[in-house]
Amino acid sequence: MPVTLTLPPGAEADALAEALRPLGPDIVLRRAALRARDARPLLMALQAPGRGAYLFHDLRPADAGDVAATIRAYLAAPDGWIRDARPCGRLRLCLKLRIPAG
Repeated sequence: MPVTLTLPPGAEADALAEALRPLGPDIVLRRAALRARDARPLLMALQAPGRGAYLFHDLRPADAGDVAATIRAYLAAPDGWIRDARPCGRLRLCLKLRIPAG
């Protein structure tokens, strides 16, 4: 199942996008404006068809391993709804918004 990661345009996101490229062919990196009230740069959205969606903030390139762990948890969770985020590492502390599958 393809997972889409959306990062905003700009230099801050470029380094994270580069660190995420090795994640594999089922990961689609997309660039688009992301905004959320009181969010700290850098934002990233995680979504897949028929699954919940997530918005993370305050990310950095060093989080690429935790992004990979979060994607694994996301794909293993029913409807993408991660109930135990401990395997997600630092990303569990960066969650800004969670939207259930519609």
